[in-house]
This record gives sequence, C-alpha cells and structure tokens, in this order.
Amino acid sequence: MSLSCFDPRFGERMLSVDEALSVLGESLAGVMRTPRSERVALAQAPGRVLAETVISPLDVPAQTNAAMDGIALAQASLPDAESGEPLSDRGELSDHCQLSVIGSSLAGHPWTGRALAAGEAMRITTGAALPAGADTVVMQEQLEYRSTQGEGQGEGLIESDAGERVVIEGVTSIRRGQNVRQAGEDIARGSQVMAPGQWLTPAAVGVLASLGLAEVAVYRPLTVAVFSTGDEVTAPGETLPAGGIYDANRFSLVALLRDQGIEVLDLGILSDDEASVSAALRDAATRADMVITSGGVSVGEADHVRSALAACGELALWRIAMRPGRPLAFGMLRATPAADASSSGQVPFFGLPGNPVATMVTFLQFVLPALRLLSGQQRLAKAEAGASATTLAQWQAPRLQLIAGETLRSRAERIDYHRGQIVLDDQGRQVVMTTGRQGSGILTSMLLAECLIEIPAGCATLHAGEPVMVQWLGSRGIV
Repeated sequence: MSLSCFDPRFGERMLSVDEALSVLGESLAGVMRTPRSERVALAQAPGRVLAETVISPLDVPAQTNAAMDGIALAQASLPDAESGEPLSDRGELSDHCQLSVIGSSLAGHPWTGRALAAGEAMRITTGAALPAGADTVVMQEQLEYRSTQGEGQGEGLIESDAGERVVIEGVTSIRRGQNVRQAGEDIARGSQVMAPGQWLTPAAVGVLASLGLAEVAVYRPLTVAVFSTGDEVTAPGETLPAGGIYDANRFSLVALLRDQGIEVLDLGILSDDEASVSAALRDAATRADMVITSGGVSVGEADHVRSALAACGELALWRIAMRPGRPLAFGMLRATPAADASSSGQVPFFGLPGNPVATMVTFLQFVLPALRLLSGQQRLAKAEAGASATTLAQWQAPRLQLIAGETLRSRAERIDYHRGQIVLDDQGRQVVMTTGRQGSGILTSMLLAECLIEIPAGCATLHAGEPVMVQWLGSRGIV
C-alpha cells in the first residue's frame, strides 16, 4: 500500500520530482470525477477538451479527386515505351502522345457525362472529382492543347473543349494513380477520428469541420480560485509602501490558468489573519475545482494560512529536490458535495513558493499536469517503466533533446530547471542557452524563456556541446 501524501514522513525527507508527481497523481485520481460536458458550436471549440468519441460520417475526401490542375485520363491510354510506339525522325522512341479532350471536370462542378474511352482525356482542376474511366492526372506543365483545325489553344483551361486534342510530354514518366487523391484516403467513413480527452487545437477543429460537424461535445472548463496573502503584497496600480512588493505572482498564475482555458475565481489579496483566510477558503471550496496560492505556507512562514487550511481540510508540506521551487504545499479542502456526481466533496489545494520564478516553475511541473488530469485531457506521454500508472508526469510538457550551448552547473542532489532559449551557434546548429541570471526572483528570466533546461539530479555540470533535455514551452515562451 502506498504512503499517504499526508503522512508526516513525507515532510521529513526531500522528495524527488518524480516521487511528488506520482503521489500527487494517486491523490488526485482518488477524488476526480468525469467533468460535466456541454455542446458548443465548432467556432467556440478551440482550446476546449473533447467529451465524446467522434466517428466519421463520411469519407474524407468524399470522392476521388485531382491533386492538381491538368488532364484526367486512363494510364492505359498512354503508349508503352517498350512496345515500339511511334519513333522520332532519328529513330528514337517518342516521349509524347496525343489524346482527344471530351470535356471538363471542375471543383464543385463534376463531369456528369459518359465515361472516358481509350484515347480520351478530360480537363480537370485541383479538387475536382475524377471522371469515370480515369485513374491518373497529368499536370498542366506537361500539356499543350490543339484544336482539330490546328489552332493552338495555349495551356489554360477554356470554356469549351469540343474538337480539341492535347499533346502530353514526358509520357514515359507518368505512373498510374499519380496526382490523384483517393476517396477516404485521409479519413474512412465509420472510422474513429478522435477520442474523449482530445485537446481541440486549430488542427483538431479543422478535422472536425472536414467531417461536416457544426457542433461538438466538450467538457466544461474547470474553475480555479487564486489568492495572495501577506502584509507586504500590494495590488498593481496602488502606491507601493515601504517594504512592499507588487503582486506579480497572482497575475502570472491567472494568466497561466486562462491560457489553458480555465475559468479563474480571483480572490485578490486576503487580509493577513486566519479568520479571513478561512472564510475565503470555505467559500472557494464551494465554487472552485482547485485553489492555488503562493507564499505563506512554507515551513518558517507565518502560520495563519496553514492554520486556516488545517481547519478546512488536510495539508501536507513537502520539500522537493528541485530548484527553483523546493517548498510545495498540497492539500484537500472539504466541500459540500454537489447534487451531481461531478463533485467528490474534496477540492485540491496547491501552495506554491513565494519567489516569482519558483511560482511559475512549480506551476508548470505540478499544477498544470494536475489541471490536465482533472479536466479530462488525454495523457501527453506514456508512463516510464516502473512508474505509477497515475503519475502526473504523463501530463507534463513534452521533452526534447537539444545541445547545450554553454556550460551549465547545478548541485548533484537536486534537479535544476534553467530558463532557456534556442539560438544558432557558429556552426549553424540549434543549441540551447540560458536566458541570463537564473535566480528564483529574476522574473525576467521567464520573459525570454522558450524552454526549461533540465539538469538532472546526480549531475553537477553539463558541458557545452553535450546533449541536454528541455521541457518545451512553445514558440512564444510560456503560452
């Protein structure tokens, strides 16, 4: 039986990041329920999580069609270079032939006449349905059109094809089926296209549109409550008192949450006393799916937040072998169960470190994977051999291997997350460099970050030119 995350022995030793992810995953799996769903118009679906299995009602493409402008024909109508077809004046095999053009098939206006016979061709545009009797498309650049009266017709498509022939160059290079898109070659009718938990990216929405779906079932977004505490914390826009700091953490967290499609319950800056914090937590536990704060809950901090949390549920204080972000608080707030089965009566709580960079890094390592799990998203990666089946590592940001562009240093007993960006070295290779000073309070180090450089535990130094793993944060940094 695994150790409870609230067992005090967890606070007596340093936990690895993998241990923390595994225990968090087990704890959350015990309280999570299937999120409620709703149907939305496809235009409102981007950034949501799919709540249904999507089975294709049709073939995509719906009919066999041309991949480019040109002529459609039966490949058997072309002369075989090995059969001794017409010779040139010098006795060489000819690499061109002529066919009769009987009509046109245009995108949105398919040919409705008879099937092509031997020696016949048809003008066709990109996306137009292939006429009966055709199996190949020859691109426009290989063609020359002539009228039966000998007048050149040029290479463009014309309104009437009566009395026209086409000369095809490069006949021996033409292969049966070239430049043809088969019906259902992308998606076959009746096949499963997406499963519940699919994050609806622009590409996913495009695929749903290609199936003709005007609306789709999605999970309702989670609601997360966020608050700050501390007499020194000041809201932006107010006069900064002596010894005060502006509330950067709450705004960073709110932005990170909204970027994930989370509905935010912003509780602001709470008064620095146990009664007000307790009242806010009880209220949040009835309205939110998760509660997050930063600072004020670490060992050695003023204990009013911890006392309030203990009165509202359970709280565990952990030390994680990582930098930045060693202290982490995790708890479960008691809430009155809702009438439906989507609520377990317990609301997860995360207390993140107070330093700005540590707040964002621990959010990315622990809170974001937890939100993905609770929101019903599919796993982003498979669990490693021997790892817990519910470890939150499966919902972390994707990892890439890059080359270190500079020497990176850490302490062997912990994992370090340096903020990194991709640059070109003097050999034209993509390498990863730090964004500058890496202190836990240097918030501008996150401003330039495209990735987090992982210096694993047990490694004190990574030299320039050595491979290094990074967590990718997106082309625009943290998005």
